[in-house]
Amino acid sequence: MTRNPATTAARLSVAPMMDWTDRHCRYFHRLMSRRALLYTEMVTAPALVRGGAVHLLDHDAAEHPVALQLGGSDPAELAEAARIGADHGYDEINLNVGCPSDRVQSGCFGAVLMERPGLVAECVAAMIAAQPVDVTVKCRIGVDDQDPAQVLPDFLTRISDAGVRRVTIHARKAWLQGLSPKENRDIPPLDYALVHAMKAQFPQLHISINGGIATLDAAAPHLDGLDGVMIGRAAYHQPWDILGRADSAVFGEADPLQSPQQAVHAMLPYIERHLSQGGKLHQVTRHMLGLFAGRPGARHWRRTLSEGVSKEGAGPDLVLQALEAVDAQHQAAQ
Repeated sequence: MTRNPATTAARLSVAPMMDWTDRHCRYFHRLMSRRALLYTEMVTAPALVRGGAVHLLDHDAAEHPVALQLGGSDPAELAEAARIGADHGYDEINLNVGCPSDRVQSGCFGAVLMERPGLVAECVAAMIAAQPVDVTVKCRIGVDDQDPAQVLPDFLTRISDAGVRRVTIHARKAWLQGLSPKENRDIPPLDYALVHAMKAQFPQLHISINGGIATLDAAAPHLDGLDGVMIGRAAYHQPWDILGRADSAVFGEADPLQSPQQAVHAMLPYIERHLSQGGKLHQVTRHMLGLFAGRPGARHWRRTLSEGVSKEGAGPDLVLQALEAVDAQHQAAQ
Protein backbone atom coordinates (compact mmCIF):
# COMPACT_ATOMS: atom_id res chain seq x y z
CA MET A 1 0.00 0.00 0.00
CA THR A 2 1.35 3.44 -0.92
CA ARG A 3 1.57 5.52 2.23
CA ASN A 4 0.42 9.09 1.91
CA PRO A 5 0.20 11.46 4.88
CA ALA A 6 -3.48 10.72 5.37
CA THR A 7 -2.91 6.97 5.67
CA THR A 8 -0.42 7.40 8.48
CA ALA A 9 -2.54 10.07 10.15
CA ALA A 10 -5.67 7.89 10.01
CA ARG A 11 -4.48 6.04 13.11
CA LEU A 12 -6.51 8.77 14.83
CA SER A 13 -8.97 10.98 12.98
CA VAL A 14 -11.64 13.52 13.84
CA ALA A 15 -14.91 12.63 12.17
CA PRO A 16 -16.51 14.86 9.54
CA MET A 17 -19.38 16.64 11.31
CA MET A 18 -21.85 18.98 9.64
CA ASP A 19 -21.78 22.56 10.94
CA TRP A 20 -18.82 21.69 13.17
CA THR A 21 -15.65 20.64 11.33
CA ASP A 22 -15.31 23.76 9.20
CA ARG A 23 -11.97 25.39 8.39
CA HIS A 24 -11.84 27.34 11.66
CA CYS A 25 -12.48 24.23 13.71
CA ARG A 26 -9.84 22.28 11.79
CA TYR A 27 -7.23 25.01 12.27
CA PHE A 28 -7.93 24.98 16.00
CA HIS A 29 -7.72 21.18 16.17
CA ARG A 30 -4.48 21.15 14.23
CA LEU A 31 -2.81 23.36 16.81
CA MET A 32 -3.35 20.63 19.40
CA SER A 33 -2.31 17.68 17.24
CA ARG A 34 0.17 17.73 14.38
CA ARG A 35 -0.62 14.15 13.47
CA ALA A 36 -4.36 13.37 13.64
CA LEU A 37 -6.25 13.27 10.35
CA LEU A 38 -8.87 16.01 10.03
CA TYR A 39 -11.98 15.95 7.83
CA THR A 40 -14.12 18.62 6.24
CA GLU A 41 -17.83 18.76 6.72
CA MET A 42 -19.57 16.75 4.02
CA VAL A 43 -19.65 18.66 0.73
CA THR A 44 -22.12 17.43 -1.88
CA ALA A 45 -20.82 16.67 -5.33
CA PRO A 46 -23.71 18.59 -6.95
CA ALA A 47 -22.75 21.71 -4.97
CA LEU A 48 -19.26 21.58 -6.45
CA VAL A 49 -20.00 20.40 -9.96
CA ARG A 50 -23.35 22.04 -10.69
CA GLY A 51 -23.30 24.83 -8.12
CA GLY A 52 -19.68 25.87 -8.51
CA ALA A 53 -19.38 26.21 -4.74
CA VAL A 54 -15.62 25.78 -4.66
CA HIS A 55 -15.41 28.22 -1.74
CA LEU A 56 -16.52 25.24 0.37
CA LEU A 57 -13.07 23.76 -0.26
CA ASP A 58 -11.13 26.68 1.21
CA HIS A 59 -8.67 25.56 3.85
CA ASP A 60 -5.46 26.70 5.48
CA ALA A 61 -2.19 25.02 4.56
CA ALA A 62 -1.66 24.37 8.28
CA GLU A 63 -4.59 21.93 8.33
CA HIS A 64 -2.77 19.11 6.53
CA PRO A 65 -3.17 16.20 6.62
CA VAL A 66 -6.80 16.97 5.81
CA ALA A 67 -9.45 14.98 3.95
CA LEU A 68 -12.43 16.13 1.92
CA GLN A 69 -15.67 14.23 2.47
CA LEU A 70 -18.03 14.14 -0.50
CA GLY A 71 -21.69 13.18 -0.69
CA GLY A 72 -23.32 11.95 -3.86
CA SER A 73 -24.35 8.92 -5.88
CA ASP A 74 -23.63 9.80 -9.51
CA PRO A 75 -20.28 8.29 -10.56
CA ALA A 76 -19.45 10.93 -13.16
CA GLU A 77 -20.39 13.79 -10.86
CA LEU A 78 -18.44 12.33 -7.95
CA ALA A 79 -15.45 11.80 -10.22
CA GLU A 80 -15.48 15.46 -11.19
CA ALA A 81 -15.95 16.55 -7.56
CA ALA A 82 -13.03 14.35 -6.52
CA ARG A 83 -10.86 15.90 -9.22
CA ILE A 84 -11.79 19.38 -8.00
CA GLY A 85 -10.97 18.35 -4.44
CA ALA A 86 -7.60 16.94 -5.45
CA ASP A 87 -6.83 20.13 -7.37
CA HIS A 88 -7.50 22.05 -4.14
CA GLY A 89 -4.81 20.06 -2.37
CA TYR A 90 -6.71 17.63 -0.16
CA ASP A 91 -4.79 14.57 1.03
CA GLU A 92 -7.76 12.23 0.77
CA ILE A 93 -11.20 12.16 -0.84
CA ASN A 94 -13.80 10.33 1.26
CA LEU A 95 -17.23 9.13 0.13
CA ASN A 96 -20.03 9.42 2.69
CA VAL A 97 -21.97 6.15 2.94
CA GLY A 98 -22.98 6.67 6.55
CA CYS A 99 -25.04 9.81 7.06
CA PRO A 100 -28.68 8.94 7.87
CA SER A 101 -30.35 12.34 7.50
CA ASP A 102 -33.58 12.71 5.52
CA ARG A 103 -31.97 15.31 3.28
CA VAL A 104 -29.20 12.89 2.42
CA GLN A 105 -31.61 10.03 1.76
CA SER A 106 -33.69 12.17 -0.59
CA GLY A 107 -30.53 12.88 -2.57
CA CYS A 108 -29.72 9.16 -2.68
CA PHE A 109 -26.46 9.41 -0.84
CA GLY A 110 -25.21 8.72 2.63
CA ALA A 111 -26.25 5.59 4.54
CA VAL A 112 -28.99 4.68 2.05
CA LEU A 113 -26.19 3.69 -0.33
CA MET A 114 -25.49 0.67 1.91
CA GLU A 115 -28.45 -0.81 0.03
CA ARG A 116 -26.68 -0.24 -3.32
CA PRO A 117 -23.13 -1.58 -2.95
CA GLY A 118 -22.76 -2.00 -6.70
CA LEU A 119 -23.42 1.69 -7.23
CA VAL A 120 -20.95 2.61 -4.48
CA ALA A 121 -18.33 0.50 -6.24
CA GLU A 122 -19.01 2.33 -9.50
CA CYS A 123 -18.72 5.67 -7.71
CA VAL A 124 -15.41 4.97 -6.03
CA ALA A 125 -13.94 3.42 -9.17
CA ALA A 126 -14.80 6.59 -11.10
CA MET A 127 -13.38 8.79 -8.33
CA ILE A 128 -10.13 6.81 -8.26
CA ALA A 129 -9.74 6.98 -12.03
CA ALA A 130 -10.33 10.73 -12.14
CA GLN A 131 -7.51 11.94 -9.90
CA PRO A 132 -4.39 10.81 -7.99
CA VAL A 133 -5.48 11.20 -4.35
CA ASP A 134 -6.56 8.24 -2.20
CA VAL A 135 -10.30 7.59 -2.22
CA THR A 136 -11.77 6.22 0.99
CA VAL A 137 -15.23 5.30 2.27
CA LYS A 138 -17.01 5.97 5.57
CA CYS A 139 -19.92 3.59 6.04
CA ARG A 140 -22.25 1.97 8.56
CA ILE A 141 -22.44 -1.77 9.29
CA GLY A 142 -25.83 -1.82 7.57
CA VAL A 143 -29.21 -0.12 7.43
CA ASP A 144 -32.72 -0.97 8.63
CA ASP A 145 -33.43 -4.70 8.46
CA GLN A 146 -30.18 -5.69 6.78
CA ASP A 147 -28.08 -8.36 8.49
CA PRO A 148 -24.70 -6.63 9.01
CA ALA A 149 -22.84 -9.94 9.15
CA GLN A 150 -24.05 -10.59 5.59
CA VAL A 151 -24.10 -7.17 3.96
CA LEU A 152 -20.91 -5.66 5.37
CA PRO A 153 -18.51 -8.28 3.96
CA ASP A 154 -20.20 -8.00 0.56
CA PHE A 155 -19.96 -4.20 0.70
CA LEU A 156 -16.28 -4.28 1.62
CA THR A 157 -15.53 -6.84 -1.08
CA ARG A 158 -17.11 -4.64 -3.74
CA ILE A 159 -15.38 -1.41 -2.77
CA SER A 160 -12.08 -3.20 -2.28
CA ASP A 161 -12.36 -4.74 -5.75
CA ALA A 162 -13.04 -1.23 -7.07
CA GLY A 163 -9.74 0.01 -5.65
CA VAL A 164 -10.53 1.37 -2.17
CA ARG A 165 -7.77 0.65 0.34
CA ARG A 166 -9.03 2.52 3.41
CA VAL A 167 -12.44 2.46 5.05
CA THR A 168 -13.92 3.83 8.27
CA ILE A 169 -16.79 1.83 9.70
CA HIS A 170 -19.31 3.38 12.09
CA ALA A 171 -20.11 0.32 14.18
CA ARG A 172 -23.89 0.89 14.22
CA LYS A 173 -26.69 0.29 11.81
CA ALA A 174 -28.46 3.34 10.47
CA TRP A 175 -32.23 3.22 10.83
CA LEU A 176 -33.49 5.26 7.90
CA GLN A 177 -37.10 4.94 9.02
CA GLY A 178 -38.18 5.85 12.53
CA LEU A 179 -35.02 7.42 13.96
CA SER A 180 -33.73 10.96 13.59
CA PRO A 181 -30.09 11.60 12.63
CA LYS A 182 -29.40 12.46 16.27
CA GLU A 183 -31.00 9.22 17.48
CA ASN A 184 -29.01 7.29 14.88
CA ARG A 185 -25.84 8.37 16.67
CA ASP A 186 -26.88 6.72 19.94
CA ILE A 187 -29.77 4.27 19.75
CA PRO A 188 -28.72 1.48 17.36
CA PRO A 189 -26.44 -0.85 19.33
CA LEU A 190 -22.72 -0.82 18.69
CA ASP A 191 -21.11 -3.94 17.22
CA TYR A 192 -17.39 -3.44 17.65
CA ALA A 193 -16.74 -7.17 17.33
CA LEU A 194 -18.07 -7.17 13.77
CA VAL A 195 -15.71 -4.39 12.74
CA HIS A 196 -12.76 -6.25 14.24
CA ALA A 197 -13.89 -9.39 12.42
CA MET A 198 -13.83 -7.45 9.15
CA LYS A 199 -10.15 -6.65 9.68
CA ALA A 200 -9.44 -10.36 10.05
CA GLN A 201 -11.46 -11.09 6.90
CA PHE A 202 -9.99 -8.18 4.89
CA PRO A 203 -6.38 -7.85 6.09
CA GLN A 204 -5.48 -5.86 2.98
CA LEU A 205 -7.83 -3.05 3.98
CA HIS A 206 -6.87 -0.22 6.32
CA ILE A 207 -9.88 -0.24 8.66
CA SER A 208 -10.74 2.46 11.18
CA ILE A 209 -13.58 2.18 13.67
CA ASN A 210 -16.03 4.93 14.63
CA GLY A 211 -18.95 5.21 17.02
CA GLY A 212 -19.24 5.66 20.77
CA ILE A 213 -15.50 6.12 21.39
CA ALA A 214 -15.16 9.13 23.67
CA THR A 215 -11.65 8.95 25.15
CA LEU A 216 -8.14 8.03 24.08
CA ASP A 217 -8.17 5.28 26.71
CA ALA A 218 -11.26 3.81 25.04
CA ALA A 219 -9.54 4.07 21.66
CA ALA A 220 -6.45 2.15 22.76
CA PRO A 221 -7.91 -1.41 22.69
CA HIS A 222 -9.22 -0.85 19.15
CA LEU A 223 -5.78 0.25 18.00
CA ASP A 224 -4.45 -3.16 19.04
CA GLY A 225 -6.45 -4.89 16.34
CA LEU A 226 -7.47 -2.20 13.86
CA ASP A 227 -5.57 0.38 11.84
CA GLY A 228 -7.29 3.47 13.17
CA VAL A 229 -9.92 5.07 15.38
CA MET A 230 -12.18 7.95 14.37
CA ILE A 231 -13.60 10.09 17.18
CA GLY A 232 -16.48 12.48 16.59
CA ARG A 233 -18.41 14.47 19.17
CA ALA A 234 -15.92 13.95 22.01
CA ALA A 235 -13.15 15.49 19.91
CA TYR A 236 -15.36 18.52 19.36
CA HIS A 237 -16.81 18.95 22.84
CA GLN A 238 -13.61 18.01 24.74
CA PRO A 239 -10.93 18.86 22.19
CA TRP A 240 -8.07 19.13 24.67
CA ASP A 241 -8.81 15.73 26.23
CA ILE A 242 -8.65 14.05 22.82
CA LEU A 243 -6.25 16.12 20.73
CA GLY A 244 -4.10 17.70 23.42
CA ARG A 245 -2.36 14.41 24.11
CA ALA A 246 -3.10 12.54 20.90
CA ASP A 247 0.37 12.85 19.43
CA SER A 248 2.05 11.32 22.47
CA ALA A 249 -0.62 8.74 23.28
CA VAL A 250 -1.36 7.53 19.76
CA PHE A 251 1.62 8.45 17.59
CA GLY A 252 4.44 8.28 20.13
CA GLU A 253 5.58 11.83 19.46
CA ALA A 254 5.79 15.00 21.52
CA ASP A 255 2.56 16.97 21.89
CA PRO A 256 2.88 20.45 20.32
CA LEU A 257 1.17 22.23 23.25
CA GLN A 258 1.31 21.59 26.97
CA SER A 259 -1.96 23.14 28.14
CA PRO A 260 -5.33 24.36 26.86
CA GLN A 261 -4.20 27.86 27.84
CA GLN A 262 -1.42 27.57 25.26
CA ALA A 263 -4.02 26.60 22.68
CA VAL A 264 -5.88 29.86 23.35
CA HIS A 265 -2.75 31.97 22.87
CA ALA A 266 -1.86 30.00 19.73
CA MET A 267 -5.26 30.84 18.23
CA LEU A 268 -4.99 34.61 18.75
CA PRO A 269 -3.02 35.39 15.54
CA TYR A 270 -5.52 33.34 13.55
CA ILE A 271 -8.43 35.19 15.15
CA GLU A 272 -6.82 38.55 14.41
CA ARG A 273 -6.27 37.55 10.79
CA HIS A 274 -9.85 36.31 10.45
CA LEU A 275 -11.26 39.56 11.83
CA SER A 276 -8.99 41.66 9.61
CA GLN A 277 -10.48 39.86 6.60
CA GLY A 278 -14.02 40.77 7.65
CA GLY A 279 -14.85 37.62 9.59
CA LYS A 280 -16.87 37.42 12.79
CA LEU A 281 -15.40 36.37 16.11
CA HIS A 282 -18.09 33.78 16.84
CA GLN A 283 -17.23 31.93 13.62
CA VAL A 284 -14.00 30.88 15.32
CA THR A 285 -14.73 30.93 19.05
CA ARG A 286 -17.83 28.73 18.82
CA HIS A 287 -15.44 25.86 18.12
CA MET A 288 -13.39 26.69 21.20
CA LEU A 289 -16.16 26.55 23.81
CA GLY A 290 -15.31 23.02 24.96
CA LEU A 291 -11.59 23.64 25.37
CA PHE A 292 -11.70 23.66 29.18
CA ALA A 293 -14.42 21.00 29.54
CA GLY A 294 -14.14 19.30 32.92
CA ARG A 295 -11.67 21.87 34.23
CA PRO A 296 -12.04 24.75 36.69
CA GLY A 297 -13.36 27.83 34.95
CA ALA A 298 -14.98 25.98 32.05
CA ARG A 299 -18.37 27.57 32.68
CA HIS A 300 -16.89 31.07 32.91
CA TRP A 301 -14.99 30.44 29.68
CA ARG A 302 -18.12 29.40 27.81
CA ARG A 303 -20.26 32.16 29.26
CA THR A 304 -17.78 34.98 28.63
CA LEU A 305 -17.29 33.93 25.01
CA SER A 306 -20.95 33.18 24.32
CA GLU A 307 -22.27 36.41 25.81
CA GLY A 308 -19.52 38.67 24.50
CA VAL A 309 -19.09 37.69 20.87
CA SER A 310 -22.09 39.69 19.65
CA LYS A 311 -20.87 42.95 21.19
CA GLU A 312 -19.51 45.65 18.91
CA GLY A 313 -15.76 45.38 18.50
CA ALA A 314 -15.46 41.94 20.11
CA GLY A 315 -12.07 40.46 19.34
CA PRO A 316 -8.96 38.88 20.87
CA ASP A 317 -9.39 40.95 24.04
CA LEU A 318 -12.63 39.10 24.77
CA VAL A 319 -10.84 35.77 24.39
CA LEU A 320 -8.14 36.90 26.81
CA GLN A 321 -10.82 38.12 29.23
CA ALA A 322 -12.43 34.69 29.13
CA LEU A 323 -9.03 33.09 29.72
CA GLU A 324 -8.42 35.30 32.76
CA ALA A 325 -11.63 33.94 34.28
CA VAL A 326 -10.38 30.40 33.69
CA ASP A 327 -7.01 31.18 35.28
CA ALA A 328 -8.69 32.79 38.30
CA GLN A 329 -10.89 29.72 38.82
CA HIS A 330 -7.91 27.42 38.35
CA GLN A 331 -5.89 29.27 40.98
CA ALA A 332 -8.82 29.25 43.38
CA ALA A 333 -9.08 25.47 42.98
CA GLN A 334 -5.40 24.90 43.83
